[in-house]
Formats: sequence, C-alpha cells, structure tokens
Amino acid sequence: MVDLGSGDGRIVLAAHRCGLRPAVGYELNPWLVGLARLHAWRAGCAGSVCYRREDLWKVSLRDCHNISVFLAPSVLPLLEDKLQAELPPGARVVSGRFPLPTWQPVATVGEGLDRVWAYDVHGGGPAGEAASSGVPTKPGPEPRSILVPGAPFSQAG
Repeated sequence: MVDLGSGDGRIVLAAHRCGLRPAVGYELNPWLVGLARLHAWRAGCAGSVCYRREDLWKVSLRDCHNISVFLAPSVLPLLEDKLQAELPPGARVVSGRFPLPTWQPVATVGEGLDRVWAYDVHGGGPAGEAASSGVPTKPGPEPRSILVPGAPFSQAG
C-alpha cells in the first residue's frame, strides 16, 4: 500500500492496521515525515511501516496495487496520467476529499469532506475508461473494500 503525499502518516498507519503490507508513505515535507515517524513509533508500528521523503512524481508505482491520495485538485489531472502510465492492471486507487477528474469511480464512501472515491485499473487504464482511446467500457468486477473498516459502502452509479 502506498500513500502519495502521506502528510502526518495516519493513512499509512490505518492501512497497516487493516492488514495491508507493506505500508509506505511518500512525503516531500521533512517535518511531516518526522511527525509521521513519531506517530508510527507511538503506535508501536515504527518497524512495520515506512515513510520516505521523496517527490511523488519521481516514485515508481509499477509494482503498487493499493494507492491512496489526498491531494489538491490542481495536481489530480497530472496524477491521473502518472497513475495510468505506471499502475499494473488490478490496482486500486482511493482518492480522499477530491475525486480524480476524468476517471469513473467503482465505489464511493462517506459524505462531504469525508468522502472517498475508489478506482480500479483495468488493462493499463482506470475502470470505465479504455486505456488508449478514453472511450467508456463496461464496468469492471464487483468493487472491493475501500479500506474504511465499518464504513457504509455504496457503489458509484
């Protein structure tokens, strides 16, 4: 599991607690990386999770299957291109607070500021979009959990 722009590290810790291994956060701000490592240490997970001070645009996502993002809407169009180019088929992307601008979600959870969107990558592109043409395709497989234990689950329509 990879969290791009992991901030204080809470999503990485939650993913680790849900059983996703490895759980890695990439954050450019050194103060936030330090805070994330402190939170992991306090939670007794310092040896089990990893926070790296790296630019998310330089990180390879080719072997990643679970990605979370909580980023400003202004960077999401560029992030879509990176995700589509690098993620393997079957990968799941979860975006918090702001949806990816052109991808079609397979599920949503929450309301308002606490809403998240889940996207599945199929054949080199996101669910609901053909990789080369951008033409809508048939929906992908039944959605899986979005990593929010106990939260209500709704399929996007």
